[in-house]
Amino acid sequence: VCLCFRDIPSVDIVVWSELPTGAGLGSSAAYAVSLAAALLTACRAISCPLKEGDSTARWTEEELTLINSWAFQGERVIHGNPSGVDNAVGTWGGAQGAMERGEVMSLAASRVPTLRILLTNTKVPRSTKVLVAGVKEKILKFPAIMKPVLDSIDAISQECQSVLEAMPANPSPEHYPVLEELFDINQHHLNVIGVGHPSLDRLCRVTASHGLHSKLTGAGGGGCGITLLRPDTSPLAVEAAKQDLCACGFECWETNIGAPGVTLHHPSSLNAQVLHALSEG
Repeated sequence: VCLCFRDIPSVDIVVWSELPTGAGLGSSAAYAVSLAAALLTACRAISCPLKEGDSTARWTEEELTLINSWAFQGERVIHGNPSGVDNAVGTWGGAQGAMERGEVMSLAASRVPTLRILLTNTKVPRSTKVLVAGVKEKILKFPAIMKPVLDSIDAISQECQSVLEAMPANPSPEHYPVLEELFDINQHHLNVIGVGHPSLDRLCRVTASHGLHSKLTGAGGGGCGITLLRPDTSPLAVEAAKQDLCACGFECWETNIGAPGVTLHHPSSLNAQVLHALSEG
């Protein structure tokens, strides 16, 4: 497709990332989205939105849709049969909802609260393609058992979406216990469909001992888990949980859910570490 716009000579692509690979954090989607945006811009299939004086800029909605479509093809190469959610999040940012009739449903950023989470990397590598194939095999083997479980997971996602969209308009401490319970139920269901792992079970037990609720993120089978932190969660409780998780050999970060999505940056807006990594490449 790019050659229809302009021939591009062979290129070397330098990638710098803080995301651990194979950990369920969407690193492959972040790579696919960034690569699609860069190549589509280079071959003039989409515009260069960065104007003089801008430190960052984003593409139009139509151009983001094109970026996302190519990033999804990259995800298919890597994972076989991806949901499309990871590349959609990487493209548009914010919060993306569950699949509905094959489409990724976006949650309006203005209607979704910023959630504090503890992100934990178990450092157990896994393959999304292998895990997806395993789930498919189990569905084919036990359709009458697996379909209700998958329907329940879908219902959990929809209930979670409803809670998240209700929170900004009517913030209430009662929302967090509901989200925590949904985390717990979802984690049990994910174990049932075969994407759990002893390391993730241990993560959930450790955080539960501090009154916190966790679930796996990504494909499971190791990788990462997320722990919901209430606004009033004690910093001491968070620090104690982090110490116990690190004692298990895990790696932890406190962060927030949500980001602006794929963005074109002027070199002046990049920090020294990124600039050094790219110049070394």
